[in-house]
Amino acid sequence: MAHFSSEDQAMLQAMLRRLFQSVKEKITGAPSLECAEEILLHLEETDENFHNYEFVKYLRQHIGNTLGSMIEEEMEKCTSDRNQGEECGYDTVVQQVTKRTQESKEYKEMMHYLKNIMIAVVESMINKFEEDETRNQERQKKIQKEKSHSYRTDNCSDSDSSLNQSYKFCQGKLQLILDQLDPGQPKEDRILKFCAQTFLLSPLHMTKEIYTSLAKYLESYFLSRENHIPTLSAGVDITNPNMTRLLKKVRLLNEYQKEAPSFWIRHPEKYMEEIVESTLSLLTVKHNQSHVVSQKILDPIYFFALVDTKAVWFKKWMHAHYSRTTVLRLLEKKYKSLVTTAIQQCVQYFEMCKTRKADETLGHSKHCRNKQKTFYYLGQELQYIYFIHSLCLLGRLLIYKQGRKLFPIKLKNKKGLVSLIDLLVLFTQLIYYSPSCPKMTSAAHSENYSPASMVTEVLWILSDQKECAVECLYNNIVIETLLQPIHNLMKGNEASPNCSETALIHIAGILARIASVEEGLILLLYGANMNSSEESPTGAHIIAQFSKKLLDEDISVFSGSEMLPVVKGAFISVCRHIYSTCEGLQVLITYNLHESIAKAWKKTSLLSERIPTPVEGSDSVSSVSQESQNIMAWEDNLLDDLLHFAATPKGLLLLQRTGAINECVTFIFNRYAKKLQVSRHKKFGYGVLVTRVASTAAGGIALKKSGFINELITELWSNLEYGRDDVRVTHPRTTPVDPIDRSCQKSFLALVNLLSYPAIYELVRNQDLPNKTEYSLREVPTCVIDIIDRLIILNSEAKIRSLFNYEQSHIFGLRLLSVICCDLDTLLLLEAQYQVSEMLLNAQEENILEISESHRDFIIDGLSVERNHVLVRINLVGGPLERILPPRLLEKSDNPYPWPMFSSYPLPNCYLSDITRNAGIKQDNDLDKLLLCLKISDKQTEWIENCQRQFCKMMKAKPDIISGEALIELLEKFVLHLTESPSECYFPSVEYTATDANVKNESLSSVQQLGIKMTVRYGKFLSLLKDGAENDLTWVLKHCERFLKQQQTSIKSSLLCLQGNYAGHDWFVSSLFMIMLGDKEKTFQFLHQFSRLLTSAFLWLPRLHISSYLPNDTVESGIHPVYFCSTHYIEMLLKAELPLVFSAFHMSGFAPSQICLQWITQCFWNYLDWIEICHYIATCVFLGPDYQVYICIAVFKHLQQDILQHTQTQDLQVFLKEEALHGFRVSDYFEYMEILEQNYRTVLLRDMRNIRLQST
Repeated sequence: MAHFSSEDQAMLQAMLRRLFQSVKEKITGAPSLECAEEILLHLEETDENFHNYEFVKYLRQHIGNTLGSMIEEEMEKCTSDRNQGEECGYDTVVQQVTKRTQESKEYKEMMHYLKNIMIAVVESMINKFEEDETRNQERQKKIQKEKSHSYRTDNCSDSDSSLNQSYKFCQGKLQLILDQLDPGQPKEDRILKFCAQTFLLSPLHMTKEIYTSLAKYLESYFLSRENHIPTLSAGVDITNPNMTRLLKKVRLLNEYQKEAPSFWIRHPEKYMEEIVESTLSLLTVKHNQSHVVSQKILDPIYFFALVDTKAVWFKKWMHAHYSRTTVLRLLEKKYKSLVTTAIQQCVQYFEMCKTRKADETLGHSKHCRNKQKTFYYLGQELQYIYFIHSLCLLGRLLIYKQGRKLFPIKLKNKKGLVSLIDLLVLFTQLIYYSPSCPKMTSAAHSENYSPASMVTEVLWILSDQKECAVECLYNNIVIETLLQPIHNLMKGNEASPNCSETALIHIAGILARIASVEEGLILLLYGANMNSSEESPTGAHIIAQFSKKLLDEDISVFSGSEMLPVVKGAFISVCRHIYSTCEGLQVLITYNLHESIAKAWKKTSLLSERIPTPVEGSDSVSSVSQESQNIMAWEDNLLDDLLHFAATPKGLLLLQRTGAINECVTFIFNRYAKKLQVSRHKKFGYGVLVTRVASTAAGGIALKKSGFINELITELWSNLEYGRDDVRVTHPRTTPVDPIDRSCQKSFLALVNLLSYPAIYELVRNQDLPNKTEYSLREVPTCVIDIIDRLIILNSEAKIRSLFNYEQSHIFGLRLLSVICCDLDTLLLLEAQYQVSEMLLNAQEENILEISESHRDFIIDGLSVERNHVLVRINLVGGPLERILPPRLLEKSDNPYPWPMFSSYPLPNCYLSDITRNAGIKQDNDLDKLLLCLKISDKQTEWIENCQRQFCKMMKAKPDIISGEALIELLEKFVLHLTESPSECYFPSVEYTATDANVKNESLSSVQQLGIKMTVRYGKFLSLLKDGAENDLTWVLKHCERFLKQQQTSIKSSLLCLQGNYAGHDWFVSSLFMIMLGDKEKTFQFLHQFSRLLTSAFLWLPRLHISSYLPNDTVESGIHPVYFCSTHYIEMLLKAELPLVFSAFHMSGFAPSQICLQWITQCFWNYLDWIEICHYIATCVFLGPDYQVYICIAVFKHLQQDILQHTQTQDLQVFLKEEALHGFRVSDYFEYMEILEQNYRTVLLRDMRNIRLQST
């Protein structure tokens, strides 16, 4: 097979020639031989005709003839192996066959044959090529000799073999360029054209020489006195042949400057350095200038600014570290004057703007332009173009640390040095001092090149780089400069000689960027020195005051302006970045911006309703349409601004007070339905906002009315029951799929976020399940009741038959039930209305297989395992060490599910933890000291501090002592002494005279009754309660309701939670009843005294249910102070103390306030063991209600790693709701909480005491 004929060689030569002819353009365009080789090697990837080439067809046929039969045999062999049980996929078969083929004798012989024949063919083609070269040698030498005087030849060394090879490669092309030059053109034009063509063709070795030569030529051209370079006053006429030719040369260099960075990294660094240095040398050329500016001879930099106004070349050179390092080194060592002149140009332009009014400047420009030729640049225009070039160059320089190190810089005729801050102040002042619409070569570019727009663009870029922004923008001086025109406007003065609405919009845009970053926000809120005693208002206060004046139309300067709504929107956007954070809202809350925005929205909404309907054919159609679009856009902006108050718990209260909650939620839904892109500064979209809105009763109703819940459930049903059409399953899995399919995971988490207890209560209270006898397969659920009916409580064959994917859909429903029932109030509500436990037990009963008359066994499947888990979870109360939840996964063993299932109560004992209950507490010296402190009360303040100090000492050293009888005595005595001091009492004393006979006939809600049973089961399990405890707790709860009714106000509300008694179970009273070991008299007496303390407002949630102590608008909102005060500060402290955890919540679309409200409402039941619940209550009673906040922060600190992990697995909310707080002990974090107290107590307690005045 190694023998081949001359005919084979000739045939292959012809095929190769045709192949090369087809790819000629690709090869000749390659900058080097290496690149040409790469093009050929990857031809199959880039050429769609690859498989049609004759040479390729020849190779394919040859391979098929030689190896085809062997490949088929190997394939059959692998197939038979797989049939015999050896598991291997398609890719594995291909790999095996390929490996065996390459190792075969036939393959090696074929490669040897092809190699030999191709060597012979290529050698023959090379010999022919050399003969052709020899025949053309004389003609080429003659042409080169004739043309040698008209262009500069390459001066590279002959020893540079790579250059010689590259030159040989493109020598024919160069000759073709020379042949195409028009002899009739001027010599300079021909040279310029030759340079331009060779830039496109030649490798970097040659183009570098051409570039540096042309740069040196231009440098000498500008320095030569023989060439008539125009002065600044004369301007530039680009129709002048000399100017045209000069600009072409500059543009040629500039085009190469912009292209070079794309390939110079592949070559030695010296080539790049020569290009950079020759450029900087040219740009820093200076003439011996006259002292008169108008007589100044134009430097090269002016011409470069003409062809590249925004300094794109410098942007590209600074982009990569490879070239940036060289540029900055050369600027620092040799060419710093380039930076100096750029700053000087900005200073000169600013001084010109200050001394001339904008209208005079523009008027003069227009007047001159009308008298001159069309293509003529005035000196003033050249100065402005150079200014823009300098601005862009400096802006790019400041992005990088080494560039900022070039400052400070000394300017000519200026005292002192120009610092980095000085330059930023100059940029900022340019925004409102410069003309708003300078004239450029084209009216279409006037906006893009306006000074304010250009400076704003530069500052935006700087603000996007954190390190750069901190060093340049986050500075009091820069902020004060930005705010200066606002100061002037609020004083009734003009902001500056040329300040306009456009300038204010640019300023607002920069402030919004600053406020959207944590460091910038802190600067606006507190100034550079957070602990300063100066009373001057910070940036946030000034912006809020100005925004409020704009909204109230209290600034006469802009009255009637068409741009006024845009200015308003821009500054409200800055405020939105501030008040959408907890700390920002605390600063701005006194300005009542929510009221001003709501007032403006209502006014705009009325205007939009009055817009007449356009009549077809009327001339006013377009104007009316544009007016309506503007009004509707403004209305949407105001709604969005109002909506962002919901970014914080307290802001949500303010939003509900405006009465616009329904419209805001509808606005969210409209954006959700349209799948609109979220702005980069609206972090993580509206997910957290929706979750927060759903945490309140009014928010749940608003979500229902808007159609949001309907849309979400419809989308869920589509994914769950019908599946997605775009899912392509190539190889179905042999193992079962996840319990919740990934296509439904997003909908599952959205439902978990939405179904908080306040929302569920409004959505399902007093509503029966449909329980139809027949369900259509096309009948799609649209509400929460439907989801419960169709996915959770499947108590009929009709419901089961209506599901396409019964097992998957029911597991989804059970998982949802498991999560939402972690909120004990939700569990009691569903149990009271729908008997969830009974339904699950019946389903388990139906899943029993009768093996014999005396033996029955449960069928273990996905549904029975899930039901067993849910049954244990909802019927057993206890912390991480007090109850055992069965796993949801099967074990890999002979007994895959060792946990006993059940279909009736009581639960098997294996789910009850063997804990030591009600251990006797021995007398302790520290406890004696604390009890002794409680008896001494000469000086009230010192007495409280002594008690608290001793309590902290015990909690740190011997926390287990604070339990049982000792805890009862501590709580009773401490609260008794506190209530004897009027200064410690927050609520007034209320006389209670009701007797048992008065409350005997009163009934508790079904939720309260089930809560009593759950409490008694838990208390008996812990050996805290005895028989009869159920009646005693009922007595306590009835008297508590009667007692609290005396302090409630009458209110008419559509919210179900405000109609009657507290909607949930009173978990604090149940906890206290257990602490008091079931003593009803002690419990109620303690609650009566405790109700006077501020702490009762935050520990005992029913205490302030429709309370007369709260403002009416707060009561009508249905939002508890625990939510708008405690959880507000939890989020604020979380952001400051645990920023990673705070970010994780936002990325998950989940709000920390929602889970904290759940923890606090049920006193951490099911999340902490009983001893820790006691410590939580005791700590808040002894140390103050602010410790409720610190304990939650401590919990998040304890869970930090778990939270970050579950954020990655996208199940954070499920983890936080379902999992107990394993390993958390209140006493372990006392030192940490004391630090939090030192830093935040003053602010927290002040706001907690202000809940009765929250409307201000």
